[in-house]
Amino acid sequence: MGSDTVMGTAERQKAPEQGVEAPVHDIPAGARAADARRSAPEESYRPLWVEETARRRRLPDPVRTSAVRAVLIIAVTLIQAMVAFLCTMAGSWLAFPMVISSVASTVVATWGAVDVWVTRQVWNQRHGVVSVPSSTARALRRERRRARRQERVAARAQERIRRRGGAGQLSHS
Repeated sequence: MGSDTVMGTAERQKAPEQGVEAPVHDIPAGARAADARRSAPEESYRPLWVEETARRRRLPDPVRTSAVRAVLIIAVTLIQAMVAFLCTMAGSWLAFPMVISSVASTVVATWGAVDVWVTRQVWNQRHGVVSVPSSTARALRRERRRARRQERVAARAQERIRRRGGAGQLSHS
């Protein structure tokens, strides 16, 4: 392909590390043609995507499960409400049963939303909130770990004393 040929609205460039072609959409057509003529021998490569770290941590599995369940229930409830509305507008015999089932679905959808909230609270209570560095739960865990470590050190020391036949043990302990 010649250096003065423009491929149209989406020029393709190869990313060197992946060998994947990426469309270049953000360069105006005139600039692309002039740029192609100017830098024909050396092409500039850019990666197809750039990895970014996640801004928030992933939800715990039980919370995510209840959230998916709630979203599905709410989606079905909204569809049911729309069908009930359309049946009512059309004067169909199905309107009354659909309205009744929509009311019941609304109750179930509310339960689903509350279930997400309760599951999240229970998970946080059982596993501690560690999202903030100065979290109380983190400080408590640190103290518990320190106490357990000291107990293990004391138990090992007692075991060593016992194996040596009590030599070096103070009389008042």
